[in-house]
Amino acid sequence: MPDTDLPPLTQPSDDALAAALAHYEEHGFARLGRMVPDATLEALRARLDAIMLGEVRWPGLFYQHDGATGRYEDAPIGLGWQGPSLAYRKIEKLELDPLFRAFLDDRAFERVVRARISGDVVIYRAIAMNKAASGGSDLPWHQDGGTFWGLDRDPDLQVWTALDDAPEDGGCLEIVPGTHRGGLATRLGGVIPDDLVRAEDAEARKVLVPARAGEVVLIHNYVWHRSGRTLTGRARRAISVCYMSAATRCLRKKRAPRTFFPVFRR
Repeated sequence: MPDTDLPPLTQPSDDALAAALAHYEEHGFARLGRMVPDATLEALRARLDAIMLGEVRWPGLFYQHDGATGRYEDAPIGLGWQGPSLAYRKIEKLELDPLFRAFLDDRAFERVVRARISGDVVIYRAIAMNKAASGGSDLPWHQDGGTFWGLDRDPDLQVWTALDDAPEDGGCLEIVPGTHRGGLATRLGGVIPDDLVRAEDAEARKVLVPARAGEVVLIHNYVWHRSGRTLTGRARRAISVCYMSAATRCLRKKRAPRTFFPVFRR
């Protein structure tokens, strides 16, 4: 099978998509249901494992391994490839791989994204988030935006796909609904300070978003979200793709401004 020969994703109905987008506007997230067929899941899981084991390598892939403690703060920074391992915490720039590139460019995703973004579309990042069978690491409350992202405008749409089942005790998404409407908690973005978490009563307001393999969830960049370790003894792999308008510009000055991968060019 050629690298890009994947079965098409299942399209949500017009009514289901409209309802999901309305929920997304109000709550900052929405389920789109199970869109990814088993054959695609098997191919993507196998490819991701091959990337982590070094059997498939692409110049420019970004790797971050998990730390030994499972604490987010202890994950090593800036070390990149650490040798073959199924315990990488995340891998970015998946658009460099033909199989993942075909996946994130699927027409079903195009239909969803174009309901939110007009004109030409690019991706800010395509990232695999992995919680290894040994547990992986936690990810604290955070937002995906702010000056740390280095853009002239923050994107607001991420498409998250479960490659494995993500039950409540298996590293599922946790979200504080409606927090996207308050904008950035800090100008920098990223991890939300503990005092703001307490002030927002995040622990009491959170909702768990368990997912089956193949389910797709829309996530607003500003909604507070996190995930814990998996306690099931099984890996929890997921793909998150941040789509944005091609008019977005990178503001960094220490190095050449980033260019962003275009999608949906038929």
